[in-house]
Amino acid sequence: MDRLWQHWQQQARQEGTPLSQYLQRLLERTPGHLEDVAGLLGLRPLTPAQLDTGERFDLLALPQALNRQVLPVEVDGHPCLVLGAPFALDSRQWLQAHAELAALPLAMSLPGVVEAQLKKAEANQRVMDPFAGDDEQARVAEAVPEISLSSLARDENPVVRLVNSMLFDALQSRASDIHVESTPEGLVIKYRIDGVLQQIGQSAGLDNAEQALSRLKVLSGLDIGERRVPQDGRFKARIQQRDVDFRVSIMPSIHGEDAVLRVLDKSQRGESLSLVGLGLDEDAIARIRQLASEPYGMLLVTGPTGSGKSTTLYAALSETNTGEKKIITIEDPVEYELPGVLQIPVNDRKGLTFARGLRSILRHDPDTILVGEIRDGETAGIAVQAALTGHLVLSSVHANSAFSVLERFNYLGVEPASFVEALNGVVAQRLLRRVCSECAVACAPDPQWLQLAGVAAGAAGARYRVGQGCEACRQTGYRGRLALAEVLTLTDALKEGLLQRRSAAALRELAGQSGHRFMRDIALASAAAGHTTLQEVHRVLSLY
Repeated sequence: MDRLWQHWQQQARQEGTPLSQYLQRLLERTPGHLEDVAGLLGLRPLTPAQLDTGERFDLLALPQALNRQVLPVEVDGHPCLVLGAPFALDSRQWLQAHAELAALPLAMSLPGVVEAQLKKAEANQRVMDPFAGDDEQARVAEAVPEISLSSLARDENPVVRLVNSMLFDALQSRASDIHVESTPEGLVIKYRIDGVLQQIGQSAGLDNAEQALSRLKVLSGLDIGERRVPQDGRFKARIQQRDVDFRVSIMPSIHGEDAVLRVLDKSQRGESLSLVGLGLDEDAIARIRQLASEPYGMLLVTGPTGSGKSTTLYAALSETNTGEKKIITIEDPVEYELPGVLQIPVNDRKGLTFARGLRSILRHDPDTILVGEIRDGETAGIAVQAALTGHLVLSSVHANSAFSVLERFNYLGVEPASFVEALNGVVAQRLLRRVCSECAVACAPDPQWLQLAGVAAGAAGARYRVGQGCEACRQTGYRGRLALAEVLTLTDALKEGLLQRRSAAALRELAGQSGHRFMRDIALASAAAGHTTLQEVHRVLSLY
């Protein structure tokens, strides 16, 4: 082997070319030398046929695989990483810097094979519809030009490939948000999956970070030359026959710019939603159904951003959408499509705000109105008046709890007596991660968690579980989320207490007397049933 190595070195010197370039051409001319070259480099030789045995993008995400030209595969039941540029040191150094990848064996194949396999994986018949500028045009699908991602996949620009693959991978990973962060070393990509951020990978080089942010600006119709102030935009994609909206926010940072993309899967249809499908308990479902079936009044859903407020409203609305009522919604943006329902997207640039749209809606003789979110006093006042004049109004509002909604409307300038008279009920909602069904095992909770929760050890009927971590849940022990809903129905006693501005403790006592179930109790019951864990309850609600 040493003689062969010396021979190749001599040949390379005679031709006046670097040894790596000589070996590259050698493999192109004589593929039979693959095993010899791989042996000299300390790599496992793999034929093109062996690379077709199965890709493992759970080991290395596709965006990073494309950027580093490294193909993760499984051969003979064992995973390994195939280097597309085996003569370059940067890919090896990058892999060695990541503990979860450094332990995997490295391999190589014939020139161009890894690149071809990665492009094939990237293509997957994806279609992207970038648009810029006019929001009205953006919402008309026929007016948006379509560009095949399979053609973009053949683009030699690695930044374009990185961004395209990042969008595809995020959708496959069930991510609700994509975080693209500039660091002194380059670019860090994170996904928010089931409400928790997970770092997916990184791309070295400040130039890559800058170009990736510029690419996102181009897709979103933003000013690529402006890097000192925040910018907001959006673009549409069609990925695997699914229509997806990406809402983009660009923010300047000390290392360049950061971006957050909100992923809205437009292929979801509201008619497939139901309160049962959200995982709510039977008592909450019955209470929400009763409030949503009232002929008039206001039903509010409150909770933090990303807690599923809109989904719950749509589920309640879809169950009452029998065709016998005129239902109109105004949203920003329209997240689900409901048949037979007039759905209006907010367009601030054209002057169509929630308040202006809501005034026009009232002239269309609606029975039920859904307002995506009450953000300002004008919208709140119109919604309350609509509820007082024979309409059922469903909406979401940001408040810390069901009992703090009145304070929120007071802050917005709504007269308390009118609001209390219009309000039928409030649903306070949170989302907790589910224990992964693939790796869940029964467990005895830590006594400290039980003490913190105020729960006795060995309680009758308790079936606590924990996820051990597997490929299906990305080693987190959780997969998917369940909704917990605290439903506050406004009784006469509660309305009187609200008007008298009684303390939160007094209002909670009044609610408890009428059979109200509090969020903490609902969450602890879900943990005892094995649906989630006490640690997750503490993360979302705080057991202190």
